Amino acid sequence: MDKHPTPHDRRTDGPLDPERRTLLKCSAWAGAGVLWALSGGIPRAFALDQDGKPTDPAALAANFHFVQISDSHIGFNKEANPEPVKTLQVAIDKVIALPKRPALILHTGDITHLSKPEEFDTAAQVLKGLPSTVHYVPGEHDTLDAGGGQLYLQRYGKGTKGNGWYSFDDHGVHFIALVNVFNFQAGHEANLGADQLAWLADDLRAVSTSTPIVVFTHIPLWTIYQPWGWGTEDGDQAIALLRKYGSVTVLNGHIHQVIQKVEGNITFHTARGTAYPQPAPGVGPSPGPMTVAADQLRNYLGITDIRATQGDHPLALIDSTLI
Repeated sequence: MDKHPTPHDRRTDGPLDPERRTLLKCSAWAGAGVLWALSGGIPRAFALDQDGKPTDPAALAANFHFVQISDSHIGFNKEANPEPVKTLQVAIDKVIALPKRPALILHTGDITHLSKPEEFDTAAQVLKGLPSTVHYVPGEHDTLDAGGGQLYLQRYGKGTKGNGWYSFDDHGVHFIALVNVFNFQAGHEANLGADQLAWLADDLRAVSTSTPIVVFTHIPLWTIYQPWGWGTEDGDQAIALLRKYGSVTVLNGHIHQVIQKVEGNITFHTARGTAYPQPAPGVGPSPGPMTVAADQLRNYLGITDIRATQGDHPLALIDSTLI
């Protein structure tokens, strides 16, 4: 496949056959969304209609689902999206309109743009409209205050370890929140650190290898594009700890676009943001807010709905835009 994927392609490991490539181009960024169901570690894509429903009803056989939102960037006011509060509200409305209320919601960071108290206040006011409990991890934009992330930890760090990492169980799924944005330097890969990796190893000791695991963090654990720092330097150590488990889904934000790959029983998936798009890896001189036509912006923003399904791999991913 192409060395640098465009926003019209969805990336997976290995070549894409023509039928799947057509499906990706027509669905993944056209606004209808795509549901990914995995069987034996191999992803199968199901098209969704304009109402967000799968064309194959069997794809949604689920008794548990949750939603990921990311990169709200409250406080951003540049041309790429001068009103991120409005697009965040559109995302929330989309969650509310789901046929079934999600069991929980994950926010994978960059709640704010400059980690100002008033930005956190505005975000909290808007996000309280979500219909389910929200679990957070910080983005690097949430740690820009003079205290180096203390404003985030004061709001969301209660009961967590270290710089905000934690785990919990819901509906038989083990959720692990990892933090890789403290001491972040633009253009450099992120870092988990030895203390967090030791905690992760200890946390996993009590988890059966048959238990589905969902890891969520801000910057991708796998290296998507090293020159832009789109990866986690010691992420491979965390991934090594997860390989023996039968079903692992790793959810990230940060890059404001959908890119996915599958390695054995581990699915890596990055989400669209709710604020603004960024260029595809390596397209252009640097990452950052990408301005698109105002009537096209919502095509580049979205949410991810994750559902438990029947089969070898119990989680399916549905990406939908904000149109």
